[in-house]
Amino acid sequence: MKELGELVHLFVAAFLFHFAAYMIIPATTDITMEALCPGQDACSLAIYLTGFQQAVTGLGALIVTPLVGNLSDKYGRKTLLMLPTTITVLPLAILAYNQTREFIYAYYAVKMVAGMFADGCMQCLSLAYVADRVCERRRASAFAMLLGVSTAGFVSGTLLARLLPVSSTFQVAAVAAMATATYVRLFLEESNPCVAQDDEESTKPLCSTSSSSSSLSDGESSPTLTILRKRPSLSEMINLLTSSSTLSRAAVIAFFHSLGENGLHTALLYYLKARFHFSKDQFADLLLIIGVVGTFSQLTLMPLLAPRIGEEKLLTVGLLASCAHVFLYSIAWSYWVPYLAATFVMLSIFVNSCIRSIVSKKVGSSEQGMAQGCITGVSSFASVICPLIFTPLTAWFLSDDAPFHFKGFSIMCAGFATLTALVYSVTILTGELTTYEGATRPEEEQNSGPNPIFTKEPR
Repeated sequence: MKELGELVHLFVAAFLFHFAAYMIIPATTDITMEALCPGQDACSLAIYLTGFQQAVTGLGALIVTPLVGNLSDKYGRKTLLMLPTTITVLPLAILAYNQTREFIYAYYAVKMVAGMFADGCMQCLSLAYVADRVCERRRASAFAMLLGVSTAGFVSGTLLARLLPVSSTFQVAAVAAMATATYVRLFLEESNPCVAQDDEESTKPLCSTSSSSSSLSDGESSPTLTILRKRPSLSEMINLLTSSSTLSRAAVIAFFHSLGENGLHTALLYYLKARFHFSKDQFADLLLIIGVVGTFSQLTLMPLLAPRIGEEKLLTVGLLASCAHVFLYSIAWSYWVPYLAATFVMLSIFVNSCIRSIVSKKVGSSEQGMAQGCITGVSSFASVICPLIFTPLTAWFLSDDAPFHFKGFSIMCAGFATLTALVYSVTILTGELTTYEGATRPEEEQNSGPNPIFTKEPR
């Protein structure tokens, strides 16, 4: 409980950040289509503009997030958290001022740049902050609580957006974003005990080998990275992810899961508007269901199940639910089916927490920012590829020129990406079971000494 008490200020900041970021989602689709394609239920220009923004943002985040994560290992989490919380204010302020066609274009242009620093960095740095404060045994539950609080911010923002007029929605979101940056600056304490105090130490390891290795699971050695002032090279990132078979598998799963999730998000709102004529209020209702169910799951189910079942099994369960979640959207035959599909978030929301916890246990305390940044970078790479595939596919099958009548075809394709992640997650589960079965029993360890199976994880 003491460890969780030290995270209160981070939880408040995460709540406010996601409150501001997600409040505008239900209204953004409506105002974009109203500005670009007035009076239409399908708008290819809006779909392509959104897809282009996601691709550029993802490409930038792929480069920026590992850099920011690595710098946070050197300069501290709080210092770097000021970057995403501050830059998020800019695009919100544009729409708070006006929502005409010109300002819509300005919003997407600024959002492309701001998203590079905000979308992935906030999550990466928050997870690294939690890893600094919480011991390995309780880390999965702490990650779940962080993501649960973030989802609670998403729910609160969506609920308020349901009640506010469109113009006021963006104004409130901008004020909340400014409050987030102010709160982080005034109240959040530095978490990284290994922050260097002298410029001369910039090329030294941040933590001793003994302290780093003590946080590793199963005795696996941690890859030692030199904390630099420059951007970590591609070879350093690859070396980190390939230093452990579990890290490699987690990166692959993160890629395909992100590809499926981003594919769903790219198409869903435009699909529902074209298929069932959803408006801002229906979007908000759907997002509220997702948020409430996700918050309940992260704050109650995940802390209970993770210590008993293990992150590996929960990851497989979450991906199975995620597949059902996506496929059900794609074949929705009535307006109530999307609401039913949204309830599968209760289990599918486990995926991100489990991946992050698995990765966190495989690196030392001085590489938490770098490791989380690399996984976020992998997810960002998926978000770069996603619009190139799903944006034209969505626009094509929502248009009158579709080769066959199946408006949810692009969403079904996203489901196959998630299915690939599910199949690959079994390799992590199988690898862990193999390790456990081959390990010596505790009473045998006392007689036989250290078990060599823990010196290197089997590939």
